[in-house]
Parts: sequence; C-alpha cells; structure tokens
Amino acid sequence: MRDDVSPDLPAPRRRRFLEYTGVLGASALVPPALAACSGPDSTNDTGDGGSGKDRTLTAVIGYGNDGSWDPTQTASAFAMAANNHIYEGLLDTDPISRAPYPALATEVPKDPNATSWRFTLREGATFHDGRPVGADDVVFVFDRILDPGTQTLAKGFFASWLEGVRKVGPRTVELTLRFPFPDGLSRLTLAKVMPEHVFSKPGAWDDAVKGLAVGSGPYRQVAHHPKSNTTFEAFAAYNGPRKPAFRRMNWLTIVDAAPRVAKISGSGAGAQIADNIPYANVARLEQSGLKVAGGAGMNNLFLMFNTRHKPFDDVRVRQALHYAVDREKMVRVALRGHGRPATSFLDEGNPGHRRARTVYGHDPDRARALLRAAGVKGLEVELLAVNVSWIVDCLPTIKSCWDAIGVETTLAPQETTAVFTKMDQKQDYQVVAAASNPNQFGLDADLIMHYNYGPGNLWMRYTRWAGHPVAERLFKDMERATREPDPARKRAMVQDCIDVVAEQAVLYPVVHNELMTAWDPDRLTGIRAQPYPGINLLQARWV
Repeated sequence: MRDDVSPDLPAPRRRRFLEYTGVLGASALVPPALAACSGPDSTNDTGDGGSGKDRTLTAVIGYGNDGSWDPTQTASAFAMAANNHIYEGLLDTDPISRAPYPALATEVPKDPNATSWRFTLREGATFHDGRPVGADDVVFVFDRILDPGTQTLAKGFFASWLEGVRKVGPRTVELTLRFPFPDGLSRLTLAKVMPEHVFSKPGAWDDAVKGLAVGSGPYRQVAHHPKSNTTFEAFAAYNGPRKPAFRRMNWLTIVDAAPRVAKISGSGAGAQIADNIPYANVARLEQSGLKVAGGAGMNNLFLMFNTRHKPFDDVRVRQALHYAVDREKMVRVALRGHGRPATSFLDEGNPGHRRARTVYGHDPDRARALLRAAGVKGLEVELLAVNVSWIVDCLPTIKSCWDAIGVETTLAPQETTAVFTKMDQKQDYQVVAAASNPNQFGLDADLIMHYNYGPGNLWMRYTRWAGHPVAERLFKDMERATREPDPARKRAMVQDCIDVVAEQAVLYPVVHNELMTAWDPDRLTGIRAQPYPGINLLQARWV
C-alpha cells in the first residue's frame, strides 16, 4: 500500500501553480516532482559511510522526493523538510513551537506590530557555491513571490499583507507591510533566500522544480535521485545559528509501509530514523528498542464534495453523510487510538481552537432525517479516495456507516496522483476522501483557513463551490479577519468563519490524527516528532 502523503499530491508541472488568491489567497496541495547530480534513479548509495562521528546518517522518508523542490511553490513533504536544511529564511521557526528565530537575519524585529521591518543579514553568510549572500538575493526572492504575473504557492502566504521588499544596503533590507501583521514574522521562514546569480538564469526555476537546490543553510545537497534518495553534506562555511551535526546524510524515499519499517528495524537496520510509521508497527518497534513518538496536529482525513453534482449541492446531504460517520470507531479501529474526532476545522492542540458551532457526532437518526428533508432516497455514492495507507484503513468505517443509513457506498481508493489528476481535469466525481496538513506551513488559524478556502483557491475549484453566495460572504469575512489588528477580535472573526465552514461541510475534516516517527535512541539524540510530514534534524546529533 502506498504511503504518499497528502502533501505530495499530484504531478510536477500541473501543481506548479498552486494558486493562492484572495485574502491570503489560498490553497495548497502538493505537487509531486534535475537530478541535481547525475546518477541512476534506482541508486540508494550513500557514498563513504564513514565511522564514529563522521558516519553517514540514514533517514527514511515516507513520501516521494520527486515533487517540486522550488521553495516558492512546493508543498512536497520530502522537499519542504529537505529545504529546511538547505535554505534559510530571514527568520526561521522552531519545528514544534513555530516560534521565529534569526536565521539569515541577525535579529527578530522588536515590534511585531510595526508596518515596516528592517533586517541586516548575517555577516559572512555564503551560498553553497561560495558566493556571498546579499540584500539583492533577498529582494530577488520576494519579488518573485509578490510578482502578480507569477503564480507561486508562497504568494498566498505574503501577498495580502506584504507590500514590498527593498534593498537598503549591501546586507540590509526593509519589508513594508500593508497593515500590522504580527503573524508575518513566523511566515518569513516560507520565503527561503535563494541566490539570484543561480536562479535568474533561463530555465533555472524549472531546474529548481526538478531538484536543483543551492542555499546558505547548514547542509548542501550533493546528489538527488528522484524516486530513490537525496544526499547532503555538512556545509563547512556555514556560520549560522544551527550548526550541522552530521558529516553526511542520506535520505531514502520509501513510500511503501512494509519496506520503510523494515529499513529501520531488526539487527540489520540500515537507517537510524524514519517518519510516517504505521500505527500497527508502533508496539513492535518499541519492543525492539526504538523510540516511537507521535506529533498531533492538523493532519486529517477530510471529505470533499462536488457541489455541482446533485444532491451534494444540498448542505443537508453533506451534513447527513458527516453525521453518519462513527468517528470514535474510526479512531479506535483504524487509527488505533492515535487521533481524535474533528471538533473544528482546527485540531484541538491548535492555539486558536474552539469547538465549532456544528460538531458532527455519530448520529445516524439525524443523518436519515436530513436525507429525508432533502428528498433524497436510494442514494448511491462512489467514494473516491487516495490510497495513503491510514486513509485506506479508515474507509471501511465510512462505508459501513453510510450503508447503515441506506446509502449504497462503493469505495474507490486510487493512487494519489490519479485522484487529483481527475480533479485537475475537472472530471465529474461525487465525494473524495483524502489527507491534508496545513501545519507544514504554520500554526496560525488565518493561514490554515486560507490553505483550503478562498475565491481562487485550488481546493475550492475542486469543490466547485467558490461562486456560491455563502462562499462569497465567507471569503469577504476571511479578508476582514486577516486585516483585523486586535488579536482577540481577529480570533473571534476567524472562529466565525470556521463555524461557517463546519456548517457547510464542503471540505471538512473527519478526524485529526498523529504522525509517528521512529528513531534509534542509542545513536541519535535531540529528535522531536513533528505533527506534520518529514523530519527536522537541525538540533539532532549523534549520541
């Protein structure tokens, strides 16, 4: 069973323009796939393994490394995790708390509510090709992100609140904001600074999509073999805050669960850390001496309805199918306790969480009543689903619950790419079950809402709902919430929007689940399981 994550949804070029428009703009899926270095696609070679502190760290990533590697447009789990080791933003964020810290910049602005932020770059910072990092490189990247003629995923994180970026001196830049926006500080990690002399060349952005990566971070990419592995070496000239602890790293992409688990277990284990551990393997891995920890966050199974396909244009039908699902059973049986029924669009651990006005407890009688009120009888549903292993494990619960209220249900799990190719081609469908996790971009509720909702949003195009009067009002309310300066008032406004999203159930989570990471505690320390796909080794080291 494949374990491609929600972040690694479909095709390279198709997902190249993950558009965010409107308030924050919106929508990220994940695009799937230069070999930056030559080599056969099938190799998993790590080169000289070394010994002692110089030995190679081998990691297993449960997602494909053939998605877009362009930091301005990727939502690939593998690429985003890798780019956090290769590139730096002006500020970067702690992988768990998401608190910003100085990366290329020398300090965090003292006044988050100011409408201009000035940053001085770290003296002596250099790119992996030896060229110094300068203000021109920062302006170059932000100009691309803010360019109205260039559609990038990152545009949606910045365009609504960031007016522009200008060079003040060789190592100094100033960001001008449209209005006070303290949440923007943590979002600066999403604008990775890239060398203008490399990526301004014709075709360079295409090369970035395919895997070309040249940054100023603690590790430099030395080989990239799509569908196999990517290798990194410590960057000797790095003088930033988080020094490389490993001389060499080899990240293997193994999307199938069984070989991924096998690679980290047993006496002949070939890796020291792996993410995306299936729940069924947790106990056995712990018994073998590995540390297995979960990160609970926004990772979720959601139902997405085609509102142009009757009767799913009727909110009562959408609500009925949600009320029919026994979420507690799903958590108990499919997730083995590693999840919670959704009580809001936000997960319960999010700082902005509050129970939505509409919470879909298991209520089959109410589901039947809603179908009757909508005049729906003999409904037959094909549930199109991605074949991510934990999603597939959840599907039988959905089918049995829908069948129990008289809805004849056919399950149709397919390769993630195949599912979203149908969406991109605007093929007809009824309902989709898939996975999503906006936490890879951040924690703030405004960002998370815009991940899925917005007038030009990719997800909204999939649902065919953006032109509905309720949707149009929602998007306007979201824009007002983004601009609201008072934190308490803003939180209340965002919650109002979440209540609408919950009630309408056009695209809405069923459960939020944990993502499991396993590692060898006798060899590695400083590991923290994160609640979004991938790993972060910037504070890890050999024991």
